[in-house]
Formats: sequence, structure tokens, C-alpha cells
Amino acid sequence: MAAFDELVDALERSYEETLGRQSDPAVYNDRREAAAVGRRLKELEGPYRLARSWRQARADLDAARSDPELAEMVGDYEAEVARLEEELRLALAERDPADEKDVIVEVRGGEGGAEATLWAADVVRMLQRYAERRGFRTEEIEVSPSDVGGVKEAVFAVKGEGAYSVFKYEGGTHRVQRVPATESQGRIHTSTATVAVMPEAEEVDVQLDEKDLKVDVFRSSGPGGQSVNTTDSAVRVTHLPSGIVVTMQDERSRLQNLEKAMRVLRARLYEAERERRQSEQAAARRSQVGRGERAEKIRTYNYPDDRVTDHRVGVRARLEDVLAGGLEPFTEALAAAERRRALER
Repeated sequence: MAAFDELVDALERSYEETLGRQSDPAVYNDRREAAAVGRRLKELEGPYRLARSWRQARADLDAARSDPELAEMVGDYEAEVARLEEELRLALAERDPADEKDVIVEVRGGEGGAEATLWAADVVRMLQRYAERRGFRTEEIEVSPSDVGGVKEAVFAVKGEGAYSVFKYEGGTHRVQRVPATESQGRIHTSTATVAVMPEAEEVDVQLDEKDLKVDVFRSSGPGGQSVNTTDSAVRVTHLPSGIVVTMQDERSRLQNLEKAMRVLRARLYEAERERRQSEQAAARRSQVGRGERAEKIRTYNYPDDRVTDHRVGVRARLEDVLAGGLEPFTEALAAAERRRALER
């Protein structure tokens, strides 16, 4: 118990110090520092409230133990102290600093030809429905349709507090087993769609130097190459140091396309830096649930059996529920597994 007391003491000190830093003029006038302090304070608020509740419960327990008239309440107070202690340990477990950020999601058709683009469109709808169920807002950034009504690639943002903490588990390869609409013999095919989930970086997170950027403009084109408009409004931004290229042509305004391209570029650069740091920390990308490689199969959607299986935690759910956006069973199991591992570190 003494060790836990020290943990709570350290938490309370950290909260008070961070609260004090927030009102420091030097911090307030530094945009990057102010944002970092604000995020840190937000991270500490929940654990701090739990710590206060735990201290009160401890005081109630001590009072009950020393008062014969309250002896019958000792068991209840002990259970409450134990519950709050467990909650506090979980709250203090190491968290991904990007968990509270908005996200940018990229969905692409994988193996399976035309059917893969149809499946990619289904995955986009599923993820957007899930966002709605969780109270998040989605914003379309770029869609590249396929000739059969699917999508070759779709990029959209999910906005809301804690969006990344929810959607980070969707990154990877989503495999489907079904009879494609393009199949005349009724045979079951296996196709895939890949999903990349990146925290949306703010300007204070990723500083871009104009000399590191090459911006090309060209005429937008639709499916089959036909011209969408007669002005050079499409934009291609190349980040020269990393070689990352982002193309955007959904908007009729060159400025709007450039703005969207820069958002996606910042997210990709932010994610690349996160991956670099994690790989230096004993290949954390592979060891953390939900942070698997994008080429890794994370889930199988089996239409004949009306079943979806998440291979990372072995959880199954009804296909109809999942496609309607019911991803909560997977998210909850994956988040619980991540917390358990964080406590073991």
C-alpha cells in the first residue's frame, strides 16, 4: 500500500505542477508549449479525480475500522477502495499520447480486383457508421471511385475527442469472404481492403519548411481519365526529405486541394515519426495490440457464416451488426488487452 500511496502522491504533484505551468506567461505565450501543457493536463484530470475519490474512500475505511458502530461497513469500504485502486492503476497505465487526437483514415482496395474496390467501399461505410454511433463527425477528404461502383481509395477524417483511441484498432488488412457481385458462377472469393489510421497532426506537431516541399498543379480527372474541370486545380505535394507524395483533386479550388493535401501530409509525417520512435523502443509497433502492420490481416468478414472474427483477440460478432457500424465488441476487447499490457510494462 505504501508504494501505491507514493504513486498517488506523485500523480497529485504532477497535476498541481502542470496546472501551475498552464498559467505561466512563458508557457501561455509559446503556442507549442501551451498545447503540450494543455494536453498533459487533460490526461491527468481523470486520474486525479480518481485519486481524490480513492483518498476519500481510504479515509472512510479507516474511520469504519476505528468505530465499532461502523464495523459492518468495513467490507463495503474495502471493496470500494480496491475498485478505485484498480481503476486508478488502469488510468495511470501508459497511454498513447495521440489517443485524444482526430484521425485521418485511408481505405484502399487490396487483393481481389474489382471486388476489392467494392469491399473497400463497404469498409468505408462501416467505419463511417461506427463514427456516427460513437458521436464523432466525419469529413470526406478524397475519393477515387472505381468503374464498378466501388472505391480504389478513400480518405476521410474522423473528428471528436478520443477519435484516435477508438479508430487506431482499425488499421490493417480487412479480409472478406463472399460471392462477389461480379461473380456469375456463385463461387466464394476472398478479397481485401487495407486501412491506415493516422492521428491528424496539428501545425504545432509537424513543422513544414517550404523549401522541403514541391507543389505541382494539374488538371483534375475523373474515372477513365475524363476531364473534371478546365482549370489546373488538382495539387500534388511532394515532401522532398521523406519522399512522401500526396495528391488531391476533389475540390474545384486549387487552394482547397492544397489545404487538404497538407493535412494528409502532416498526418503521414506525424505517423512516420511515431513509428520510428516506436521501432526504436523494442519494435513497439508489433507488440502493441491495434498497432499491427498495415499489411497484416486483422479481421475476416465471412458472409456465408454471417460472422466476423478479429484475429488479434479472437472476438467474434454477427456480420450484419458489424457492417452497420457495431465495432464496439472489438474495440473494447482490444483496448482492454492494450491496458493489460501497459500495466505489465
